[in-house]
Amino acid sequence: MPETWPRTAPDEVELTAGDAVLAVDLRGGTFRRLTVGDWDVLDGYDSGTVAPGWRGAVLVPWPNRIREGRWSWDGEDLQLEVQSPAEPHAIHGLVAWQPWTVLDRGERSVTVGTTVEPHPGYPFRLAVAVDTELTGDALTCTVRVMNAGDRPAPFGAGVHPYLSVGADASGGIGDAELQLPARTELLLDGGLPTGGRVPFDGAVGRIGDRVLDTPLTDLVRDADGWARTRLRGPAGELVLAVDGSWPWLQVYSGDTLPEGQRRRSLAVEPMTCPPNALADGVDLVVLEPGERWSGTWSLSWTAT
Repeated sequence: MPETWPRTAPDEVELTAGDAVLAVDLRGGTFRRLTVGDWDVLDGYDSGTVAPGWRGAVLVPWPNRIREGRWSWDGEDLQLEVQSPAEPHAIHGLVAWQPWTVLDRGERSVTVGTTVEPHPGYPFRLAVAVDTELTGDALTCTVRVMNAGDRPAPFGAGVHPYLSVGADASGGIGDAELQLPARTELLLDGGLPTGGRVPFDGAVGRIGDRVLDTPLTDLVRDADGWARTRLRGPAGELVLAVDGSWPWLQVYSGDTLPEGQRRRSLAVEPMTCPPNALADGVDLVVLEPGERWSGTWSLSWTAT
């Protein structure tokens, strides 16, 4: 038998619309990079490298953290793998590093998908697909999840784009102007909920030295039912919009990232649920066998 090996080269799909170019990494279904001319609209990473800070990742079957990876469902105590001894929590789901496949391809659109197989600490099977369409001034993304198992399956979903408005060095995001469509902040300790909530003023204005690693809810929605985040900097303005399937946003100013990337861009993360949702049961989606869920978000840009 001839000696054969699996494919090892990085694999991705590229979409082009006008000056906009989007690279979708088939390791994780991740938005690896989005450029519009010489503007890096999404702060991405080099092909084949480990994406620092989970840049662009799809987060299923939970976003954010689960305290010590422990939760219970239907009378069963479950234990997820944790990130590290220094941070002993389960983080950002199970699909960010696994292979995805192209399910459909158009001139300016692509659908990629993967399967969440039953896993230690998550004994459910989900089919996950991401539909992406690119135009010259926006991308639109729909995340779809189907229960492919034979029992009800709880899950949460999220995505992790880092928005860039022209900063190219550590600390540069401080000069950007931010408006967030949220009225309530979930209080955290060590990245996990304390049980408290406080009012939040979304009219942030200039970010300055403000540290953000903040789950937000009670979103303010426009007449079309979508909630819009606005970030403006020297390169232009970005508007990230979420439909009603996303009741949460996590905003992260990148203070714990390595020097050169720290506070260079702003992660604005649509989420279906807050941190620790599998354990706390807050805003979990539960799908019956064969049932489906979907949520759409978009990002538009206007250059200065």
